[in-house]
Amino acid sequence: MAGFHRCSCISARTKNWARKTSPSCASCSMRSRRRSTDMDATVLRSLLLTTIGMVFVLLARRPLRRAFGADPAFLLWLLPPLLAGLPWLPAAPIPWITLPALQVLPDQATGLAAPFQPRSIAPWLYPAWLAGTAVCLLRLLVQVIRLHRQSRRLPESMLTALRQDMNTLDASRLRLHPAGPALLPSTRRTLLLLPADFMQRFSAAERQLILRHELAHLRRGDVLWNLLAEIASAMLWFHPLAWLALPRFRLDQELACDARVLRLAPQDESGYANVLMHSVGNSSVPALIPWLAEPQLKERLIMIQRHRPGALRRCIGYFGLAALMAGSTLVAQAQSTPASDQSASSDIAHNVNMQPRYPAASIKNHEQGTVVLKVLVHADGTVGSITYDPQYSSTVSGDLIAAATNAARQWRFNPQMKDGKPIEGYARVPVKFMLDPLTDGPGKGKAEKQNSKS
Repeated sequence: MAGFHRCSCISARTKNWARKTSPSCASCSMRSRRRSTDMDATVLRSLLLTTIGMVFVLLARRPLRRAFGADPAFLLWLLPPLLAGLPWLPAAPIPWITLPALQVLPDQATGLAAPFQPRSIAPWLYPAWLAGTAVCLLRLLVQVIRLHRQSRRLPESMLTALRQDMNTLDASRLRLHPAGPALLPSTRRTLLLLPADFMQRFSAAERQLILRHELAHLRRGDVLWNLLAEIASAMLWFHPLAWLALPRFRLDQELACDARVLRLAPQDESGYANVLMHSVGNSSVPALIPWLAEPQLKERLIMIQRHRPGALRRCIGYFGLAALMAGSTLVAQAQSTPASDQSASSDIAHNVNMQPRYPAASIKNHEQGTVVLKVLVHADGTVGSITYDPQYSSTVSGDLIAAATNAARQWRFNPQMKDGKPIEGYARVPVKFMLDPLTDGPGKGKAEKQNSKS
């Protein structure tokens, strides 16, 4: 019966503590705003890193192409999305900081103060961004659907003639469209668009070069990369660098494809250049990879005439690019890792008016001891999650835990600092409830913990 009575007391006190420490509407609202502020900071950091990545790529793409070839230069475009995703990765574990104990006596009272409310980005910015992104994606989808509806199957005579030029062609991919030669993404497989006068406009040798170029795009997966670039541009519709980067991304993609074709058949350089010069450039269409876009002719001819780097220099370029991306990842991620030699501290000027109130029930039951709270301190000094730490506490009194937790929700802290910037960190806050400070001795805490359990 005594054991059953003890368990009942502990259960009742635990329920009482859970009821008293349940967050109020104000604290829920504060945590919601805190999450919104954290999201804003992550979005801004991601946007900043994306901008840095795009600036670097736009400045480095040409020197890298001359030094190591068009293939490594094109892979440099992986850097902006890689940097953009770093702020969303889990951060390194945050160290614990134990603050000095706070003593609470029976005659202490606590005042109430309005909690600090973090400010977030203007609420209309996210809906405006979503609206712009939706418009750009809808435009892309409409364009793809329109190109599909305008395409037609090849006549059997044309299909037979093409198979004589290149017997590896997949007939299910071929379609007639005035925008061809070009590649068009599809739900099942990428389509190869050809103009109706393709057989008359180009000779057999020229047709082979064009088809080899388009098949090289397919093998490289350029249609998927191009579609992802269009989606990224839609998400960054407000960013001027995104509109500047997209046509250069497409140019680097074409140069890398040209380099691959000519690497396999270097004897066709002059014929390849002649086909480009006699081709009619198409205007840029979203999601479509044309054989020749209007502004690309000069750069592609220069690349063909210039001596292209050999296999060794290309390998050095690939390894250097991998090292650059790995180093950028480590540096950017290190900026979000808290430093272990910094510490948070209590905002005494604010917290002095926010002392816990000694519960009347605990005074009546002669309950005292130390309640240790685990407190998440945000970068702006506000309090995040609060949990009771039974390992370091000397009492299990639900009333004392509730009193300490309710006061802690109103506290402010001086956050941890790294490189002069505030960061998030955890703190252990001991709150010592003492009925008589003169009787507090080494064995008093353990005795009171047993008292609370009984």
